[in-house]
Amino acid sequence: MLILISPAKTLDYQSPLATTRYTQPELLDHSQQLIQQARQLSAPQISRLMGISDKLADLNATRFHDWQPHFTPDNARQAILAFKGDVYTGLQAETFSDADFDFAQQHLRMLSGLYGVLRPLDLMQPYRLEMGIRLENPRGKDLYQFWGDIITDKLNEALEAQGDRVVVNLASEEYFKSVKPKKLNAELIKPVFLDEKNGKFKVVSFYAKKARGLMSRFIIENRLTKPEQLTAFDREGYFFDEETSTKDELVFKRYEQ
Repeated sequence: MLILISPAKTLDYQSPLATTRYTQPELLDHSQQLIQQARQLSAPQISRLMGISDKLADLNATRFHDWQPHFTPDNARQAILAFKGDVYTGLQAETFSDADFDFAQQHLRMLSGLYGVLRPLDLMQPYRLEMGIRLENPRGKDLYQFWGDIITDKLNEALEAQGDRVVVNLASEEYFKSVKPKKLNAELIKPVFLDEKNGKFKVVSFYAKKARGLMSRFIIENRLTKPEQLTAFDREGYFFDEETSTKDELVFKRYEQ
């Protein structure tokens, strides 16, 4: 079972590390090409391209300039411990055991605009380059054209290595669009998380993102390998709704608190 999640805009390079183990990202040659492209942008151009403040644009122009392809624990941090968004609040990787990190390294992948695919212990230097950004590059008009089949091929390698054919898509639409489902050698399962608001169940972005992290942790902690095991997920009040679920889309609901 391979879990896919999105990265986060918020990064943490300060907190104590939960593990000193690390690996190197596998697609750095491609990342370097994107960095060279991004370095041609001025801070005002970055601000317009990403829709961010001048201050954030200055920060990311500096990050692009300072980026170097030789990653060490001194200039980089394990991806699963560097990302700090809503998904990662649910995941709480900072409390993983060594065995949890082992399982996650085999079964969890983070999709990334700059790095393509990251394993949990892959070192990464700080960046902001969302997958949906229209950054022109030698391969096309945006990052989807840049990555092409590369991300899908890397996921197929991971599936081959772990010996099963199940992908649990807990990534956002923006990031999963970088994957070619028809070329993915796997059964695809998408959990959906609905929260009750005024008597109706709907996707509430903040809660849904955190739930994706909670589900990822549930799979990792319990060493799940079969799709049917996912229906037991019951963290923070969610329950499986068989009636509205299908084979490919598992619906989890939570009543209003």
